[in-house]
Amino acid sequence: MEQMSDSIAAPASVPTDADVRLIGVRKAYGDVVAVAGIDLEISRGEFFTMLGPSGSGKTTTLRMIAGFELPDAGRIELGGRDIGDAPPYDREVNTVFQDYALFPHMSVAENVEYGLRVKKVDRGQRARRREEALEMVRLTGYGDRKPGELSGGQRQRVALARSIVNRPRVLLLDEPLGALDLKLREQMQVELKQIQGDVRITFIYVTHDQDEALTMSDRIAVFNDGLVEQVGTPAEVYEDPANRFVSGFVGVSNVLARDGREVTIRPEKIAFVEGGDGGGLVTEPGQIRDVAYAGMVTRYLVTLDAGGELQVVRQNLETSSAEALEQVGRKVVVGWRPEHAVEVSSATQREENT
Repeated sequence: MEQMSDSIAAPASVPTDADVRLIGVRKAYGDVVAVAGIDLEISRGEFFTMLGPSGSGKTTTLRMIAGFELPDAGRIELGGRDIGDAPPYDREVNTVFQDYALFPHMSVAENVEYGLRVKKVDRGQRARRREEALEMVRLTGYGDRKPGELSGGQRQRVALARSIVNRPRVLLLDEPLGALDLKLREQMQVELKQIQGDVRITFIYVTHDQDEALTMSDRIAVFNDGLVEQVGTPAEVYEDPANRFVSGFVGVSNVLARDGREVTIRPEKIAFVEGGDGGGLVTEPGQIRDVAYAGMVTRYLVTLDAGGELQVVRQNLETSSAEALEQVGRKVVVGWRPEHAVEVSSATQREENT
């Protein structure tokens, strides 16, 4: 895809590494603390994801950046400017919602250029910027259609085009793919990442879907109970989780208590050891208690003789479902490389702060 022309590209960078900065931001609703004093720095042009379960504070944080909610305490900066008290229309941000929020009586073209019309941009410039935005989201030629004539994925692209046509510094995306079916959602994940790279706008993305976060993000902030448990690249968060909450929420993880320590081991890092001493692997005997055949992979649940259970994932390179299911009850030895057993703390940020 061609990069966006200068007429619609993101504004020039400012003399600060952080495009968005949150310092000690807090928000409560009565006795319920939604965001408990968080610090975040989001770089210019970054695809930054706020990941967490429902009620963890991620959406409230997004709404405070947008200006839909005001923080009770702390500071929110956009390009070095304090925007904590600024109204939504006075912030260089746009928001894309899950429900698209398109005008059903307007055509695609009218929806995309609506914000430009409100700003009284002249007709020729509106048309040029509208067509550039539609090309960006691969909807060239769809301008005359109504939203009701489009698929869910196409409507989401229209909502995205309408947001980027206004040249925001930051685009906020609140679970925008949640209403799509799995196959279309996976396709849109790839496309969103490509579009973000083309328009060079900072994306702040909210989701509870771990796979979505790992697929698209430059960095991820893992939210839990109003606090940020860990910020890092997808590989850092997945391979080196900060604590047991992160290891359990981001992907599937095994937790074992050994020698007074808690370690986490990802299922794909564990192998079945066939004879010998395991070649330097940490090994433990056990028995396969359950098998789940899932097409490309099979998931084995192994009860260890020393106590505890491990989930093991193996690719089905030559294994049929019948062969996999026949393994239930078999005595096995499992093994993993020592560096793949990552020691984790059971304490969350909230417990560490008290």
